Amino acid sequence: MAKTLDEIRAKLQALENRKNPGNFNSGDKSTYAHWNMPEGTTAIVRFLPDANQENTFFWAERQIIKLPFPGIKGQDENKPVVVQVPCIEMWDGPKTCPILNEVRPWWKDKSLEETARKYWIKRTFYMQGFVKQDPLNEAEKPANPIRKFIIGPQIFAIIKAALLDPEMGPHSPVDYINGVDFVMSKTSKGGFADYGTSKWARKESSVTEEMMEAVTQFGLVDLATYLPKRPSAEQLAIMFEMFQASVDGDLYDPVQWSQHYKPFGFDSGDDPADVEGKKVTRTAPQTTRTQVPTTKLIVKDPVAVEDNADDEVETPKVVVKEEATVSVKAEKSPQEILAMLRNRNKA
Repeated sequence: MAKTLDEIRAKLQALENRKNPGNFNSGDKSTYAHWNMPEGTTAIVRFLPDANQENTFFWAERQIIKLPFPGIKGQDENKPVVVQVPCIEMWDGPKTCPILNEVRPWWKDKSLEETARKYWIKRTFYMQGFVKQDPLNEAEKPANPIRKFIIGPQIFAIIKAALLDPEMGPHSPVDYINGVDFVMSKTSKGGFADYGTSKWARKESSVTEEMMEAVTQFGLVDLATYLPKRPSAEQLAIMFEMFQASVDGDLYDPVQWSQHYKPFGFDSGDDPADVEGKKVTRTAPQTTRTQVPTTKLIVKDPVAVEDNADDEVETPKVVVKEEATVSVKAEKSPQEILAMLRNRNKA
């Protein structure tokens, strides 16, 4: 029997969503969904400092490991599911992730590279700031104009490369007076979204008076509060057990693991662990908001990163130690900066 037009459209939409899994709306109105930008458009954003003054950077890095299973034991055993677990290496301390410790040697064996890639960490970066040019033309904008950004590895690589460029200095890009905007451009490459032409603006600029009023009124978020809950020793053991079962092709066992980590949408009636990307029933953690002056930026220390062309994990490689120090003038409070902007506008 021939398919109806509605069935054809539904099938095409399902295929499109599978090809572009980033095109979704989380329901979080504070998040600016740049991944939904039409192809060929540009958003201009102004990133802001982290409320946590102990954080050298203006971002918080989230590291997640995805564990695929062929199905759920005792339920639909033929429908593949994925469980996301937090990698403990996103927090300060020694590299103690039991899964990564197992996977790292696999990269040395060509025959194991594909499997290593499957279980390697997926990185995203939380930032906050203003949207100065909005190609989404949002019909409903949140009362607080300071937006949350979830940045993928491709855009972050552009952000970081410019920060390490000595010609970018001397001010931090999130400086209220001498910072720079970020131009986020969306094109396509091989049928997938591509942000490779994104860049920092060439000229420094100050935030507007309205922006500083928003910072004074609403304050900034401690970006670390967006990260999942740090796993306990018991949960680390559960993660590794799930990892072993996933590699062996076993089914996800809700009796053993659902009290800790669950597939997206799975509801066993228990309170799930604090990991993004799955259904949670508890109250979301409160974000800490404080008023923060301009900050300095220091990029240093060798780190292991992936070379992500399209947010896909490739062979990890070590980045040679580089340092870019941005000096700033004496710190001023948002209120002092707002007064400066008002006086400048009157002149």
